[in-house]
Amino acid sequence: MNCQDVHARFADLLFEGEGTPEFSIAGEDGKGNSGLAIHLAGCDACRQELTDLRATMAQLDAWVAPEPNPYFLTRLNARLDEEREAAPLAWPLSWYEKLRARFVYGSRLGLRPVAAMALSVMVLVGGGAYLGLSNPDTAAVPQPKAAVVGDLQTLDNNAQLLDQLEALSSQTND
Repeated sequence: MNCQDVHARFADLLFEGEGTPEFSIAGEDGKGNSGLAIHLAGCDACRQELTDLRATMAQLDAWVAPEPNPYFLTRLNARLDEEREAAPLAWPLSWYEKLRARFVYGSRLGLRPVAAMALSVMVLVGGGAYLGLSNPDTAAVPQPKAAVVGDLQTLDNNAQLLDQLEALSSQTND
């Protein structure tokens, strides 16, 4: 046995003592000594720790809980009566106090669904914003062109019309 195995069995030794079957039978050598007894006989650190634990348990067994004050319940009931008889708060303050008491003393389980829903909404909105900003498939908005440049490009695109207009103007000049 090593020290770690002995430490795992300290609770058995403290509560059941050395006369347990585990202490006297488990891991016997030829003389009826257990591996636990052999280790405790040879290991000063484990033996000292077991002695310290036994001393601590003896002190805990000797401890007596103090008697409660005989007037405790009387004072508690008087205080509760005072609170019951106190003037009720106006509705905004009473609502605030009830809400505050719910958060301070109430169960935190009531907030979990609300927190889960808020987190889900934040993830959806954040994901949608990310997709809207980083999607390369969206068409770029064309920049407006200057009026003169736009007119010249329109005229160049309609070269046939210009040729006809030129032919008309040359016929009228002749």
